[in-house]
Amino acid sequence: MKKNFDVDIIIPTYNSKKFILNTIKSVFDQTYKNWRLIVIDDASTDGTTEVLENLYKKLKKKKNFLFYRNRINKGQAFSRNLGLKISKSKFIAFLDSDDFWSKNKLKKQIQFMTKNNYDFTYTDYKIIKDNKIKKITVPNNYNYEKFIHNSSINTCGIILKKKIINNIYFKNLRFSEDYFFKCQILKKVHAYKCPNVYAYYLIRKNSLQSNRLSVLFSLWFINKNLNKMNIFHNFLSIFFISINSLKKYGFR
Repeated sequence: MKKNFDVDIIIPTYNSKKFILNTIKSVFDQTYKNWRLIVIDDASTDGTTEVLENLYKKLKKKKNFLFYRNRINKGQAFSRNLGLKISKSKFIAFLDSDDFWSKNKLKKQIQFMTKNNYDFTYTDYKIIKDNKIKKITVPNNYNYEKFIHNSSINTCGIILKKKIINNIYFKNLRFSEDYFFKCQILKKVHAYKCPNVYAYYLIRKNSLQSNRLSVLFSLWFINKNLNKMNIFHNFLSIFFISINSLKKYGFR
């Protein structure tokens, strides 16, 4: 009989050989056990694919680890969307291939969502940058208007009910595809913070998100062309997001 899982965890990965096993270990170490992990490798070239293939051979009998590989590099949005199409569970969680969770993340957050009947939750998180760790405290709740001025919800900290996603997918953008995804969700529902820190976000020197100017240009494009903002509201959005980004990550 086919097993039903409560939560599907989607991990897109590209050239993350040094980090991917630690990320996956943080999933298998969860105290909440009724999950399924969906890993999509985006045609890695550094040996990540071979690491994942070997792991899959060892774990495929468990039925809670699915591994897919794109034959050509198609981008993070494509991989996340593939995970969404595969998912059949009540809850969806996202984790990037160099981030990780504390062991009670799923347990505490799903309990929080179930108790309060929330559709969208997130947590505070800690960033790891230049071997230094800093806690990021985010607002207790969000709607769309608040989010476009302070986009501090980190993707590795969110859990969503699958039913609210419906036909919403990640746009194929080089930067900030998760920003627009969250905008679309927040136009439908509010989001609430589950107390405590359960997610750890690694900022690599060569990561896309470390290219701050390009990220800001992408946010301007998204606000103008997808969120349909006028110039004034777009400027305010970028201004306040920039201020909050400096508070989180500093000038470097």
